[in-house]
Order: sequence, then C-alpha cells, then structure tokens
Amino acid sequence: QVQLVESGGGLVQAGGSLRLSCTASGRAFSTYAMAWFRQAPGKEREFVAAIDWTGAHTYYSDSVKGRFTMSKDSPKNTVYLQMNSLKPEDTAVYYCAADFAIPSNWPDPREYGYWGQGTQVTVSS
Repeated sequence: QVQLVESGGGLVQAGGSLRLSCTASGRAFSTYAMAWFRQAPGKEREFVAAIDWTGAHTYYSDSVKGRFTMSKDSPKNTVYLQMNSLKPEDTAVYYCAADFAIPSNWPDPREYGYWGQGTQVTVSS
C-alpha cells in the first residue's frame, strides 16, 4: 500500500513560480514510477511530468516543457515539481501518482495505481 500527500499549491500571479511536493509512505519508495497530472474544471485529467525510479529519466508534456522540472529526493521519499513562468492556463488541481511498474505509456493515467488527494494551483492574469 502507498499513500501520497501533495503540498505546495496556492495562488500566484502569471510569470511567477511554485514548487509542489509529493511525499510517499508505505512501500519502498525507490521502486516507484512517479508522475504529476492536473485537472482543470470541466476538463480531463492531463499528464504533466513523470520520473523513473532512478531519477535519471524525466518526461514532460509539451505544454510545460522548458517551464516545469520534476525531481526526486529518495532519502526523503519525496518528488517535486518546480513550476516557473506560470500561465493562467496552468490553473488546475495537481495530482501526484505512482506505481510499482514502469509504465509502457507514461502519460496514460491508467498506468498509475496510486494517487494523492490533489493540491490546487491558481495562476492569476
């Protein structure tokens, strides 16, 4: 069993930055594939970024590439999403996701069996 807890959301002006954190508890953290998704009102859940268990490989959606950076701190059982140059269209609830297996399709939310409760990010124009 895995529990994921996100933090770090909030209200920020366009062009600003936020750092989200996701702390995992339960089964050994190093076996996880981890990802961030987001969901805006009235829209489907959208892939944002992912990282493999080594932390050496990261994947990003085109909409955030070059602005967002995902990283992990294995001793702290935590992954981060550093979000820079934020835009109003980044406004959404951001979810942390994990699975024990390496996804065959990283952006597919069905690949992840564990989810956090979400944290709200609001970017004002």
